[in-house]
Amino acid sequence: MREDLINALLPTHGEAIDPVAMARKDLNKALPKRFYTLAAAENREGAFVLTLDGKPARTPGRNAVALPSREAGDAVAAEWAAQKEFIDPRTMPLTRMVNSALDGVVWEMDGVRAEIGKYAGTDLLCYRAGDPASLVELQSAHWDPVLTMAREKIGADFAVSHSMTFVEQPAAAIAAARRIIDAVRGPLPLAALNVMTTIMGSCLLALAVSQGWMSAENAWVAAHVDEDFQIRAWGRDEEAEARRAARWIDMQAAARLYALTK
Repeated sequence: MREDLINALLPTHGEAIDPVAMARKDLNKALPKRFYTLAAAENREGAFVLTLDGKPARTPGRNAVALPSREAGDAVAAEWAAQKEFIDPRTMPLTRMVNSALDGVVWEMDGVRAEIGKYAGTDLLCYRAGDPASLVELQSAHWDPVLTMAREKIGADFAVSHSMTFVEQPAAAIAAARRIIDAVRGPLPLAALNVMTTIMGSCLLALAVSQGWMSAENAWVAAHVDEDFQIRAWGRDEEAEARRAARWIDMQAAARLYALTK
């Protein structure tokens, strides 16, 4: 397989771990031509390996692109099969995320878990506006149910600040969230959880999606309550909308990767 293609898709071992940034790296490079006919996921020694014309594909770090389930393998292979004359990493969010997990996250699992856990201490859902009343009501409608689910399902009772000043979260709440995070064992679901957390600015919303408490779509709406309120008040910005659309693609890919590899 052509090294220039593989090296263009994602970072090599040893680079800083930021799955969102890693998954978008070098997207403006000249696009390589498609050099294969068939992309497939083949069961090899218990893992579903991406193959291109029967040859195993490898990450930039020279690791096999191996997925733990048939569904995950087929989803990645489908991205490669969908490429046209040129291979465009921007249309391959699962591939980019898988590569970042296998080359980066796998080496720093505890560090990634710790980074996700930090968001629980300053979670978006715990900081509420004091006014206007319409925004206060929107935040409550979208965020209170998530806090209720966290309390009822995992025993995490988070405190809420209504003055936007820092509130120290109960140690028991942080510990309850960390137990869920620490239970994520593989680099693929962990990378996906990290992406969902950082891209929404909320560990609690990411956990809600990962645990099946709410859909990715509903979590995305909840994460953008403040932004959407400002849009209604001040109007749209095309560049901001484009950035948000790109983040939504990553969010969908992360939610899907988690579901297929957990």
